[in-house]
Amino acid sequence: MQGFPQEVRAVCGVALYWAQKGCKHPQAKPLKGFKGTGVVEVIEGFDKNTYRCVYTVKYEDKVYVLHAFQKKSKKGIATPKLDLDLISARLKAVKDRAEVKS
Repeated sequence: MQGFPQEVRAVCGVALYWAQKGCKHPQAKPLKGFKGTGVVEVIEGFDKNTYRCVYTVKYEDKVYVLHAFQKKSKKGIATPKLDLDLISARLKAVKDRAEVKS
């Protein structure tokens, strides 16, 4: 999130802090296509751009940030497939790690 504008980093940071405390930020919502996996996204707009922070809180009582990116596609609001694939791969890595520890 280093490349994000300060205002966007602040919103994402607060949302992640709330998640660490077991609360849900008002802008946090389940990411479509990941039902039951505990994957949540925070969407924030700034200067005509859209930024997303995607995380999960389902494993090991920790918050894992799976992806944070600026949405560049101008085709609707859907998350681009490349980003969804990256989120899926990172979620699988988190899940595999949690299973090894248990």
